[in-house]
Amino acid sequence: MLRDAINTAVKEAMKAKNERALSTLRMVNSTIKNADIEARGQGKPPLSDGDLLSVLQKMIKQRQESVELYDKGGRAELAAQEREEIAIISAYLPKQMSEDEVKAAIAAVIAESGASGIKNMGKVIGALKAKFAGQMDFGKASALVKAALTG
Repeated sequence: MLRDAINTAVKEAMKAKNERALSTLRMVNSTIKNADIEARGQGKPPLSDGDLLSVLQKMIKQRQESVELYDKGGRAELAAQEREEIAIISAYLPKQMSEDEVKAAIAAVIAESGASGIKNMGKVIGALKAKFAGQMDFGKASALVKAALTG
């Protein structure tokens, strides 16, 4: 489903002669194909939409790191280019949860699973990933889960 949306957007970008969108979407398709090949090599099926969301998030994170480096290096034009790519890729992610929504989701999962103590952190993170894939930054969420479980 997500693949179809990206492929349709590639065709629309070609028709509109939008070079930035076209190159970014082609890069997204290439990354997805590489991830599929890697999964197939490990004997796994092609990536699901949930897996694709994590691939897209990883791409966005890489671009955010590049923006920081370009800003520090005084390369505003390259930072702007990376920001454009982030905007294009972000269009395919579900709406990101606010910090309050993330905290509420964490509290709900902890209550549902009966998790207590840091030893249950993996179980809580796993449940969050299953329910909210692509909707939250799990790096930040993991710190919030740790704080919630340690008191």
